Amino acid sequence: MFQSLTDWLIRIGPRLQRAFIEGDRWKLYLQGLGTTLELTVIALIFGVLLGLVVAVIRSAHDQQRLGRKRNPPLEILNVLCQIYTTVIRGTPMLVQLFIWTFVIFPAQRNKVLVAFIGLGVNSGAYVAEIIRGGLMSVDAGQSEAGRSLGLGYFDTMRFIVIPQAFKNILPSLGNEFITLFKDTSLAQAIGGAEMLYYASTIGGRTFDYMPPLIGIAVMYLSVVIIFTWLQGKLERRLRESDRR
Repeated sequence: MFQSLTDWLIRIGPRLQRAFIEGDRWKLYLQGLGTTLELTVIALIFGVLLGLVVAVIRSAHDQQRLGRKRNPPLEILNVLCQIYTTVIRGTPMLVQLFIWTFVIFPAQRNKVLVAFIGLGVNSGAYVAEIIRGGLMSVDAGQSEAGRSLGLGYFDTMRFIVIPQAFKNILPSLGNEFITLFKDTSLAQAIGGAEMLYYASTIGGRTFDYMPPLIGIAVMYLSVVIIFTWLQGKLERRLRESDRR
């Protein structure tokens, strides 16, 4: 068994050298990782902002059903938000990226920018439902208490409901971040220079795809493990603040 392991290391050594050492190719992996993290963070911020707007609109519409006078502009906005979430959640991410690249922005050469938009719009639809579920989980008495203090709807949401909902949706938002981080690999299909793009390029140059692909798989896994640990630490800290 030891001899077999030694033979395997002897065979894999040159392949690893060609994939990571020759020509300072390891720098390309780090460059791809930086682009991937940048894509993930910016797309998630965009998605959270978009999702928050959609969630607030839909929550406001749902509340007016409870005997309140209907607001025509709100009705229209709610229909548009429903169409947005239904279409985005009902179609594959890759198809959406192709539409953004070849239909909406066919002349745009910066494919990373197109990926920012596509990933952010896609994330926004899922984040909207996550936030809406969190807002619905907060007791209705909290909103009534805010109104009794003279706060308007948006101030009540901003200062009372949303901070409480954040604790409930934190695990789901963390899962969305991890999913979005892995989905950035789809940007390679439209020419986005992220980790999979560089791994495929290096594999094509060396005619050996195994080391580059295994390498970026380890990089993806390492980032996910680190983020999961940070998320768990933040959740424990929030639980401790609740006990106080």
